[in-house]
Amino acid sequence: MSYDRALTVFSPDGHLFQVEYAQEAVRKGTCTVGICGKDSVVLGVEKKAALKLQDSRTMRKIHQLDQHMFIASAGLVADARVLVDMARVECQNHRLTIEDPPTVEFITHYVASIQQRYTQSGGRRPFGISTLIVGFDPDNMPKLFQTDPSGIYYQWKANSIGRNSQTVREYLEKHYTDDIGENDAIKLAVKSLLEVVQTGSKNIEILVITKSGSRTPGADEIEEVIKTIEAEKAEEAERRSSRRTAQT
Repeated sequence: MSYDRALTVFSPDGHLFQVEYAQEAVRKGTCTVGICGKDSVVLGVEKKAALKLQDSRTMRKIHQLDQHMFIASAGLVADARVLVDMARVECQNHRLTIEDPPTVEFITHYVASIQQRYTQSGGRRPFGISTLIVGFDPDNMPKLFQTDPSGIYYQWKANSIGRNSQTVREYLEKHYTDDIGENDAIKLAVKSLLEVVQTGSKNIEILVITKSGSRTPGADEIEEVIKTIEAEKAEEAERRSSRRTAQT
């Protein structure tokens, strides 16, 4: 029997192949990074290069769900658009019924529930995306959550999804600190993306969320961060070279 033909049929060793294929679609998507600092949350995404006649404004990877909450994804862009629309409606429903903004975990749970629902019934396929959902809760604490095509969600201090996410995650594990500030979080996001992005600032987009709102650093600001990173790397290489010379 071909167990990858039907979504709701387990293979003898306990796999749902369609869900695993959806996770493979995520791994082929462009890289996305989320970093939760002490007073801010930073999202960094790898943007595809726009064609000469294409309007780059329509190539969005970061979407606003509510005044205090944003989502980024890796995988199939069209699937992300559907989930974003559903999550936006749920945010407004929550405000209308509870008269308070939803927490980041509440919306993450909602998105993950939709993704899980599409793994349990026939006639449809799983969403081919993972998401990073970030924002500030009413207690002014920054939050970062991840969902995947199986419907699982986790809270993270820093994480990466998409192409080469394991390499980027290992880099974040080495360099992340709990008391990281806004500027250092931006620099860490750019550094980690440069591990997989070779074309510099024009293919990197950064979003910074704080208690007072959000902002998107321009290409010039990102280029300045990249120049600072390159200068630090040059200094470090020079130090290592001088150490080797002194040892010999």
